[in-house]
Amino acid sequence: MSLVTIVITLIVVGVLLWLVNTYIPMDGKIKSILNAVVVIAVILWLLQVFGVLDSIRGVNVG
Repeated sequence: MSLVTIVITLIVVGVLLWLVNTYIPMDGKIKSILNAVVVIAVILWLLQVFGVLDSIRGVNVG
């Protein structure tokens, strides 16, 4: 996956999250949970794209 694709995906996700936060009325707690879930999902996706999660899967404990 090219760097341009990654940047465009991050921009699209950010704009969509901003639109949801701005134009959909919901409780502040729900917005916080939604924001946290999206940020965690994006971080996990980025770790997978850059191959960090693949190297962690190869580690055996015990």
